[in-house]
Amino acid sequence: MNAAAEIGVIGGSGLYALLDSASEHVVSTPYGAPSDPITIARVGDRRVAFLPRHGRDHRFPPHKIPYQANLWALRALGVRQIVAPCAVGGLRPELGPGTFVVPDQLIDRTSGRAQTYYDTGAVHVSFADPYCPDGRAAVLEAARPVDAVDGGTMVVVEGPRFSTRAESRWFTSIGGTIVNMTGHPEALLARELGLCYTSIALVTDLDAGVEGDHGVTQEEVFRVFAENTERLRSVLLEAVTKLPERRTCPCASALEGLKLPIELP
Repeated sequence: MNAAAEIGVIGGSGLYALLDSASEHVVSTPYGAPSDPITIARVGDRRVAFLPRHGRDHRFPPHKIPYQANLWALRALGVRQIVAPCAVGGLRPELGPGTFVVPDQLIDRTSGRAQTYYDTGAVHVSFADPYCPDGRAAVLEAARPVDAVDGGTMVVVEGPRFSTRAESRWFTSIGGTIVNMTGHPEALLARELGLCYTSIALVTDLDAGVEGDHGVTQEEVFRVFAENTERLRSVLLEAVTKLPERRTCPCASALEGLKLPIELP
């Protein structure tokens, strides 16, 4: 398949609905269909592929998202760098709704999700630093107008339920900064395909164990995310123009020296 895009954005439909001259691509993969057809549009002089993580009608809950198909489809279209916005809960009182965080670490607390392409052979991909350093630098520069927090640990839970208060306090005690349901295995699968992956997290609520008697609700999460869609969209569109045209980061060489049991697109 000829390269159609160089940068991928995995997020909600509201983030790209207003783009001009967009085209849709249906991509098949060995792992089934991705969440939806992929929309490709030009942002500045870069071609960007946009994929709604949950599907346009939000039909995929976090534990049912076809993560393997999503990442594979983007690579098949030529994508090598990914920016991934997501909604998160704040695990610290100072990270209230509307705060942007560009995490640099991840703790996986999911279970039962397919989280590798390499089910045979000895393929051990480095994941000590799950996010692309060059991608993080580009997103942080683009996010200056919204005062994004530089760094933090994203705790990824299975969902679809929210955390108990005890779980929330524990996540904080082990170093968590924000909590989310979709950041893993998305980041890992990107690394296994040799892709750059950068997350930009929008805090929609304080998690259950942070303070007070209030527990997070789905209505609250959706409302705060909708209120901040335009701010997030502006950051994303600026970020993709700042991503390096030539990759010199460790992500680009993550698969060097490894004997892969499958042929990558």
